[in-house]
Amino acid sequence: MDLPSASAGLGLRRGLLDALRTAPAGAFDFLECAPDNWIGVGGALGEALAELSSRHPLACHGLSLSLGGPEPLDEGFLERTRRFLERHRVPLYSEHLSYCSDDGQLYDLMPLPFTEEAVRHVAGRIARVQDVLGRRIAVENVSYYAAPWQAMDEADFVLAVLEEADCDLLLDVNNVYVNAVNHGYDARAFLARMPSARIASYHVAGHHDEAADLKIDTHGAEVRDDVWELLAEAYRLHGVRPTLLERDFNLPPLHELLEEVQRIRSLQAMAVGQGMPARAGAAHG
Repeated sequence: MDLPSASAGLGLRRGLLDALRTAPAGAFDFLECAPDNWIGVGGALGEALAELSSRHPLACHGLSLSLGGPEPLDEGFLERTRRFLERHRVPLYSEHLSYCSDDGQLYDLMPLPFTEEAVRHVAGRIARVQDVLGRRIAVENVSYYAAPWQAMDEADFVLAVLEEADCDLLLDVNNVYVNAVNHGYDARAFLARMPSARIASYHVAGHHDEAADLKIDTHGAEVRDDVWELLAEAYRLHGVRPTLLERDFNLPPLHELLEEVQRIRSLQAMAVGQGMPARAGAAHG
């Protein structure tokens, strides 16, 4: 089952469980969780997840596969992930175009070098993940603050990985904005270079303004106006896709998050009303 293109979702966080279970019908179109944080969880938390996933479509966004890492893929974890995705009928699974382990977890998303060698390495690992999971996945463009090596620019690197791995893209609009400010490139030009046919979904989130030329991707604040404008531009360029509001901490009352979800819906409705394409079957099951 696919998520409708014009759909707006909210991150499933444990601090929101009670509020999500009692939210008004139709308050959001889908929820997204990190399966890494829920695989094997039982008891009251497991029951709450099962209840929510029975009532709402559940997308999944992984945290610990370390797609670009040097260590072998954890295929046992991949098998557990496959069973989790099947159990909860997950239409869209995504991971980060980064690495997060090297002889143990690093507990951060580390940037990859933008080189042909890195393209081949990460694309081969993505292809293997797709084989084990039995589905296409989407990879997310990540925020980064230092680039270990750039033989090509970020857009070229992302495009090369998507083509080599034959996978989809989760286009994080806030990350585009943050990187564009921090590294001095044109966010709209970056968006324009992304391949419409491979975009499975979008993320938006808040960030911290450290300085005029330094933005920190925190997921701990409301979405800024510049990012909303960039999301509208993404819809104009590529069409409407399922779009998630990410908020990981400093969680406000649910009604404030739902106001941002409604803003996503409003931008989607405006884009559709203006004749922007909505890709049918945007998410792959």
